[in-house]
Amino acid sequence: MATIEIQGLMKDFGTHRVVDDISFEVPEGGITGFLGPNGAGKTTTLRMALGLVTPTKGRALIGGRPYGDLTEPRRIVGALLEATGSHPGRSGRDHLRVLAQVSDIPDSRVDEVLTLVDLGSAAEDRARTYSLGMKQRLGLAAALLGDPEVLILDEPANGLDPAGVAWLRGLLRGLAAEGRTVLVSSHVLSEVQQIATSVVIIQSGTLRYSGALVDLPGASLEDAFLSLTTATS
Repeated sequence: MATIEIQGLMKDFGTHRVVDDISFEVPEGGITGFLGPNGAGKTTTLRMALGLVTPTKGRALIGGRPYGDLTEPRRIVGALLEATGSHPGRSGRDHLRVLAQVSDIPDSRVDEVLTLVDLGSAAEDRARTYSLGMKQRLGLAAALLGDPEVLILDEPANGLDPAGVAWLRGLLRGLAAEGRTVLVSSHVLSEVQQIATSVVIIQSGTLRYSGALVDLPGASLEDAFLSLTTATS
């Protein structure tokens, strides 16, 4: 399985530095929580890892290679950055079929992932009729379509009800147990504390902590997070 390596990553937008020379590694076979306040640079970092934003300096590697150099990226990396990427006039099944076709993934995989995310009964409904939680599940189905070694998920619990959050928790734990590399950006610290084996915390584009969850200082993840992200505010 592949790992994620962030090496001296930096991003400037004009005169504003959003990400400032951060380095960390996301190990395989576990769930890493990627944490930081609003505006800390988390989404920009994820977008650089996925080749959607060009770094000013440094590099992001997946399985030892930049995302753009992967020959079959959807089979290596599954990503969910937002839940609004589907065409509103297409059914959930047709949305996934299009993605499967362009990625040379067997059509049979579409129904497998629809079942996995519990969208089978709504597969023929148009995406415009989906609730936010259903769109999130469809986005997760798309991320899982290529049976990837690496998952990069930005706020995957957004829009899910409590039962859906519990379902997602079990799904991610199961994927990590299979040896996959799972990176989850989230503001829900209590949920991250339940599933993560390691965490990366950034503040104002700089790295504050990268390591095992159990090695964090403080009585809880929330205590450590607040201490690390307010020390220089």
